[in-house]
Amino acid sequence: MTSAPAGDRRLPAPDDGSGALRRVVPPARRFLARRKGVLARLGLWSLVESAQAFLVGFAVAHAVDEGFLAGDTRRGLLWLAVALVAVLSGAPVVRGVFAQLAGLTEPLRDGLVRRAVDRSMTLAALGGPGGTDRAAVSRLTNQVEIARDSFAGLVLTLRSFVFTAAGALIGLLSLHPALLVVVLPPLAAGLTLFLATLRPMAAAQRRALAADEALGDHVTRSRAALRDLTACGAGPETERRGAELVAEAAATARVLARWAAVRTTALGVAGNLPVLALLVAVPWLRGRGVTAGALLGAFTYLVQSLLPALHTLMTALGAAGARLLVVLDRILGPAPVREATPASPARAPAPGGPQASGARPAPAVELRSVTLSYGVRAEPVLDSLDLRVARGEHLAVVGPSGIGKSTLTRLVAGTLAPSGGEVRVAGQAVTGRAAAELAALRTLVPQEAYVFTGTVGDNLAYLRPDADRADLDAAVRELGLRPLVERLGGLDGPVRPAELTHAERQLVALARAYLSPAPLLLLDEATCHLDPAAEAHAEEALARRPGTLVVVAHRLSSAVRADRVLVLDGVAAVCGTHEEVLDRSPLYRDLTGHWHGEPSRRP
Repeated sequence: MTSAPAGDRRLPAPDDGSGALRRVVPPARRFLARRKGVLARLGLWSLVESAQAFLVGFAVAHAVDEGFLAGDTRRGLLWLAVALVAVLSGAPVVRGVFAQLAGLTEPLRDGLVRRAVDRSMTLAALGGPGGTDRAAVSRLTNQVEIARDSFAGLVLTLRSFVFTAAGALIGLLSLHPALLVVVLPPLAAGLTLFLATLRPMAAAQRRALAADEALGDHVTRSRAALRDLTACGAGPETERRGAELVAEAAATARVLARWAAVRTTALGVAGNLPVLALLVAVPWLRGRGVTAGALLGAFTYLVQSLLPALHTLMTALGAAGARLLVVLDRILGPAPVREATPASPARAPAPGGPQASGARPAPAVELRSVTLSYGVRAEPVLDSLDLRVARGEHLAVVGPSGIGKSTLTRLVAGTLAPSGGEVRVAGQAVTGRAAAELAALRTLVPQEAYVFTGTVGDNLAYLRPDADRADLDAAVRELGLRPLVERLGGLDGPVRPAELTHAERQLVALARAYLSPAPLLLLDEATCHLDPAAEAHAEEALARRPGTLVVVAHRLSSAVRADRVLVLDGVAAVCGTHEEVLDRSPLYRDLTGHWHGEPSRRP
């Protein structure tokens, strides 16, 4: 057990948002390209909205100039009736827009949920026990809904701004070109200032989400290990780390608040200065032939159409847009398994091969004075254990039940932290390393094999997504999986976990491990449900695979097949070849005697 929750998430380095844009834009384009019909129908409804915006100001201007000021009240009222009809037409437009919007938002939500689930399951399978993606809860609930709502708001506001602004600006131009000279500069200044805040705001939003995930991950780990933390006296350290994460979350909130203040300034410039500029410029405009009706129409365009649409756009882009970019990047970004996966064993140099620099390669596994206790006063399960496993070696671990064999594999896998000492795999310390990084170093196959609903090929390629048909066929052949695969309908046949026996599940998991690109395989009684012949066939196939194999033996035959044997007896660890350990370990002689049905030899 860990003395403290290991693997707390660290906040990512600041990002100006350009990397996120590069990752998000291509899938966004593909998503929209598949829904051209929905976008076309949205555009048609928006054209109606553009005409509505144009008619309101245009009708007000003509009602004043051609009606009331000209002494023709009837004509003025008719123009006002046109403006009223334009305003009332907004209701069916909104209804039509929302009817089409569901064709975009619901497929987006469904796709994001599938992506989040696939990513989390991949990381969980590669990380082993303790390596689950705890941030997946935030992605599936909070972040997916943020993305859906933000996307819907962004589509509505962008569409409304573009078509409303087009109608209003065309209306201003039709009333008098001089009106654009007065209105456009403050609008452009405020919009430019606002756009300048988008990247830093996105970076701040990204760190805020990361802080939220890190804090939630720490709380989840601490709650799960509460008893161990109390027993090991690690509470103060966990509390200190929690306080740091709270402080980081508060700091990101303050950064967001500062950029929000800049954004509010931009909104004030764009939202208020055009009206003030128009008021100040009235004498100048009148001198250039702008009529009173045109001025009133211009104010109508600003107050009723252009400025509300701009305000909504800036609010949506500033809040919903930044959140949408960050959340999509976190969900659609590269899966951890692919980032951490090295070259496949078939194309990579043998793990035990010489290094380019000529230096002596680090051992595949190295334990330096490793001690582990499950409590402050408890007897250690492992006490100052030293162990070196060479690259390409096949090691079997034997000993009575409960002696610490599975604990040893969890320490090597990095899912359990030692109370003292150091554990290294391929020269790298594993304690506290992220699950994706551990997955690149080792594959752990536990006693209870993990098989999921999907095709046979999907199950076999789970740890190596780039495996081709030939790779899958080779794994099936090497592990003796052909009868099972044919019974299920081939590599494309469906797998229903409840219909497989424990032995069949283990064979699927072992074939998956065979394909894994990780240079170290750890089998924790992963063949316990196989018959002796199938177990021997599987272990021999995995031993032929380039890399290192460590097996917690279920039968003593596994020890005889191994290059070396590690015996744990609760007092001392003995390691050597089968013959060497027979001479040095009374426990091993006794176990071997029972296995062969012979009396054990005594020293």
